[in-house]
Amino acid sequence: MKYIVCEKPRQFEMKEKPAPTLSEKHALLKITKIGICGTDLHAYQGNQAFFTYPRILGHELSAEILDIGANDQHLNVGDKVVIMPYMSCGHCIACRNGKTNCCSDLKVLGVHADGGMQEIILVPSRFLLKANHLDHEQIAIIEPLAIGAHAIRRANLTKNEFILVVGCGPIGVGIIRLAQLKGVQVIAMDVNQDRLDFVKDKFGIHTVNARYDPVNQINQITYDDGCTAVFDATGNRRALETGVQFMAHGGRYILVGLYKGDLTFAHPFIHSKETTLMCSRNANLEDFQSVMKVLENEQFTKDAFITHRVGFDEMISNFDSWLLPETGVIKAMVSF
Repeated sequence: MKYIVCEKPRQFEMKEKPAPTLSEKHALLKITKIGICGTDLHAYQGNQAFFTYPRILGHELSAEILDIGANDQHLNVGDKVVIMPYMSCGHCIACRNGKTNCCSDLKVLGVHADGGMQEIILVPSRFLLKANHLDHEQIAIIEPLAIGAHAIRRANLTKNEFILVVGCGPIGVGIIRLAQLKGVQVIAMDVNQDRLDFVKDKFGIHTVNARYDPVNQINQITYDDGCTAVFDATGNRRALETGVQFMAHGGRYILVGLYKGDLTFAHPFIHSKETTLMCSRNANLEDFQSVMKVLENEQFTKDAFITHRVGFDEMISNFDSWLLPETGVIKAMVSF
């Protein structure tokens, strides 16, 4: 079977290997769609935390079951499934407390373990959710949307509050739309005007270009209050360190993006606002299930997310272009 491996930064190779065989409590899956996410882009560029090479990337996946044994999820051969790519241990303190997303021995497909850029993959059946009511592209965008859903759940949003989403890439777009469904007032910020125009056109929200006095722009929109919740979806050091300046006194700062290094905050400034600083990592079963309902009810459409589509054999030749802002990529989708 074919697979694509990232041998080292900026080097993909298409290779072949024997297909895996079924083992107990696992399912043999045929991959149908692979969403390209920021983690894949960062890994390719060599700046992804918790990462080693070589690695088969890909964790935003849609698949069909080729073979499966007895299971508790009522899964059968031929079912379409979403893969929850966070391989949690099930018994550490985080797992015992329902926080499988930050398991102390977490293995994420495509990051700590080989992911879905391969024709066939073997996955423990407990990490699969039946999704026959959705199409394969919808299934492949569940995971990035679930990350947004988890961040929103962490922030405990209330109706009509002003929130700021910094970064209008795939995770930011998901947070924007899912927060809208909670009834909040959303402001989007980016340095890329094309991305700001995209989200304004799709969702009708306030937008702020971070290049042009963003504090003043935020104050004008929020009547000088600032935003009671600020989400960083960039993973950019400068953005992460400055996002708190847009936050209201008594507000929450939710770090969704991941930077590979240290961050510095002026303690008197964040202390004066009694800042609630929280990180949001991955997603839980509840988040996947809530996103599946949103997609089923057509409250989030694929055209608000997927901008580029290529076949598996074309991925390597297209990947570098997805790093360029002028390409206009929000979400690239790879098909087998």
